[in-house]
Amino acid sequence: MGHAKSHRAAALPRIALGLLWLCTAALPGAAQETPTAAEGLFEELVAVEIAPGVTQVGVYSVKAGGGVPDILAVLLPGNPSVVRPVVENGAMVRSKLNGNFLIRARRHLASERIATLIVDCRSDSGDSCSSRYQASAARQADVQKLIEAVRGRAPSLASVWLIGTSLGTVSSAFMAAHGGGLYAGVLHTATITEVERAGEMRDFDYGQIGVPQAFVHHRDDPCGVTRYASVERIAAKFHIPLVSVAGGSDFSGAPCEAYSQHGFRGKEVEVMRHMAGIMTGGRIEAAEIR
Repeated sequence: MGHAKSHRAAALPRIALGLLWLCTAALPGAAQETPTAAEGLFEELVAVEIAPGVTQVGVYSVKAGGGVPDILAVLLPGNPSVVRPVVENGAMVRSKLNGNFLIRARRHLASERIATLIVDCRSDSGDSCSSRYQASAARQADVQKLIEAVRGRAPSLASVWLIGTSLGTVSSAFMAAHGGGLYAGVLHTATITEVERAGEMRDFDYGQIGVPQAFVHHRDDPCGVTRYASVERIAAKFHIPLVSVAGGSDFSGAPCEAYSQHGFRGKEVEVMRHMAGIMTGGRIEAAEIR
């Protein structure tokens, strides 16, 4: 869910230090054109060691030539939630999830106040980041180390928001529950509602999340495990604002993939700017995006 095919990323080199910022230089004469998704951004690959020989990696993005951001948006992508990013000359040039909604539209979220952090799965996860791991306290601890590394380098970041999409909403839900008051808020987009895909979400108590949260969901989401009617019911049960999205264009691919309504195709700018407004305004309300 929430991904499209892309080039296979190069393997991450073994890291002996607890923290390594990696900006890979392109070979002479092999200039890399900046991908559309990275336009207007300056990006760095950050990695922390979470166990001997095991790393947690993310891509930190800021608006090029922008201000000093005070908000960090932690992006938790959809299935298989394994990114394996490659960064060259200040831009993420490829990954296993280039088409994912949060990844392809990140430039519309980054601003003078908001920096983004794409979160990979831990380096020993294989080709899939299991929902069981994403629901665990270990996932929260691993990503928290990455966040702390970013904030250590960018001390202006005063607040942290979680944004999950599709399978990544297992992480956004459970990390917010495990993390207590570490986060300023959490936004669940294209939320897993049917437990055939992620049984950990069975009877999940969103009421245990003690920070502001909202659902962002397309009314016509065709994916069988992220039904709009179900998220509408969950939002009402837990008194959580629901931001409903309608419309879009150029839909293609399978129902649970990135370029259907499930991935907000054709509405990326509006959805990202609305979420940016929530994070900078500090107020969450039910809304319609048309």
